[in-house]
Amino acid sequence: MLVVESVRKTFGGTVAVRDLSFTIPGGSTFGLLGPNGAGKTTTMRIILGIVLADGGTLTWNGARIDERVRTRFGYLPEERGLYGRMRVRDQVVYFARLHGVGKTDAERRTDEWIEQLDLRSYANDACSELSKGNQQKVQVACAAVHHPDLLILDEPFSGLDPVNATMLLTLLEELRRKGATLVLSSHEMWQLERLCTDFCIIAHGQARARGTLAELRADWPSKRIRIAPSSEAVRGVIAAIPEARAMPSGDGAVTYEFPLATDAAALLRALVGVEAITEFQPIEPSLQELYLRAVGAA
Repeated sequence: MLVVESVRKTFGGTVAVRDLSFTIPGGSTFGLLGPNGAGKTTTMRIILGIVLADGGTLTWNGARIDERVRTRFGYLPEERGLYGRMRVRDQVVYFARLHGVGKTDAERRTDEWIEQLDLRSYANDACSELSKGNQQKVQVACAAVHHPDLLILDEPFSGLDPVNATMLLTLLEELRRKGATLVLSSHEMWQLERLCTDFCIIAHGQARARGTLAELRADWPSKRIRIAPSSEAVRGVIAAIPEARAMPSGDGAVTYEFPLATDAAALLRALVGVEAITEFQPIEPSLQELYLRAVGAA
C-alpha cells in the first residue's frame, strides 16, 4: 500500500502540490487525473524521489520510502527517456541491470517483453530510428522489465495507435493480476475507466475527488434513465417531474436526467400505465463526466 499524506511542493512562487493526500491499495490500478499543470507529474516524481517534497509523508507498506524501497519501483516518464543510438534490446537489458537484475535474467526478461510488445523486428535497431509508438513500447519495457512492485506510468498511451493501445491495456491488466500496483496518469479517459480500480482527481495541486468509480458515481447529483419509446404519452409523464431534462440520443430512445430524489420504480409504474415501455435503463455517468465536474469544467 502506498500512502501519500499532506504532501506539499512549491517551485519559487508557484504551488505545484497543495496538501495532497491519497491511499493506493496494493495490487490496485490507480488513476491520477487532472488538467495540465494540476501537479500530477510533480506528485509522481515526489513518490519516486526525483523531486523532494516540502512537507508531508510518503510510505510504502508502512515504511518510509528510501533508496532501497525505490529500487522496487518502475517509472515511465511522459517525456522520451531513451538513448537514441542504443539498440532496442541492449537498452532494455541496460535498464534491467540498473535495477539490479543479473545479466542472464535481464536478457531473458528483455526477450519476453520484446515478444509481448511485438518489437522482434526492431530488437537490433537504434531507438532513434523507431516510430514514436514503438519508442513508447520500448519505454514501457524499460520501466517494467525488473518486475516492479509499484509501476508509475505518465501518459503511457502517448503515440500508440488503437491496436497497440489495446495491447498495452491487456499487458497492464496482466501485471495487475500478477500483483503489481499501477499508477497511471492519462487524458485517455476510456482506457482509465476500463483499467483503473481507484482514482484521485486533482486540480491546482489539490484533490477534488477520490475513490472507486462506484464511489465517484455515488456523488453524482442526478439520476439518468434511458427510456424507449419516446412517445407523446411518455413525454407527458416525464414533463410532470420538476427539473427533468431530456438528453436525445438519436436512436429512438431518450436519456432523461432526473432529480436525485426521483423514485425510479414509481416512474416506471407511471410510464407502463400509459405506454408499452421497451427500455428503462439507468445510465451511469462516464469517468470523463465525473472528471469534468470535479475540476469545475462542466
